[in-house]
Amino acid sequence: MKIPIIFEDKDVVVVNKPTGLNVHPDGKSKEKTLVDWILQKYPSAKNVGEPMALESGAKILRPGIVHRIDRDTTGCLIIAKNKKAYAFLKEQFQNRKVHKIYHAFVYGSVKDDRGMIDRAIGRSPNDVRKWSAQRGARGEMREAVTYFKTLARKDGVTFLEVMPKTGRTHQIRVHFTARNHAVLKDPLYAPRFFLEQRNQLGFKRLALHARELEIMLPSGTLLKIVAPYPKDFEAAVKKMTKK
Repeated sequence: MKIPIIFEDKDVVVVNKPTGLNVHPDGKSKEKTLVDWILQKYPSAKNVGEPMALESGAKILRPGIVHRIDRDTTGCLIIAKNKKAYAFLKEQFQNRKVHKIYHAFVYGSVKDDRGMIDRAIGRSPNDVRKWSAQRGARGEMREAVTYFKTLARKDGVTFLEVMPKTGRTHQIRVHFTARNHAVLKDPLYAPRFFLEQRNQLGFKRLALHARELEIMLPSGTLLKIVAPYPKDFEAAVKKMTKK
């Protein structure tokens, strides 16, 4: 696997995760994951971090993984290379000291230039794979807050800069679905008639990119890193911002 590295020092490595790649195994698919790449490139990180228990009871390694992004989401992901760095980074994520910026394309024209979505997230009542920020969600409702800024509107699509304050599973996808602005080409949350519409931006996957990450490193340096757009995202940005 060719995984672009956008920053590295003795404690951490930041990659620009490509689309179609799971961060860690799910116990179902035999596809290669980012964890396979980590174990090959950084074998000393094998026991860094905490394994995850699957429903089957089996445990999978997650070497250096302190946060994750979805399979089809691209962009910034930081990996700890040793136990000290793992604990240092984990504390920042747990205490919401990490600043993350995503770029996304959503269906429809978002009316607000800036805004905040403050909606707790629970389990979807209809699909075990999904989460929900709407009435009828079941299970524990967990606080979730997302800030956003509109960058461009064109042809029934809005280009957004999104800043999640919390880090719930599928948070951005769930929050904008609750606002009737599902992320473009989201196979899980976008209504079927949206997916069947002509795709004017040419996306064949979820239109979400983890653009920026700001975090303190164990070295004492404040890292501000930007993940370059993949080709499909870059082309879409040009179409949306062209006058």
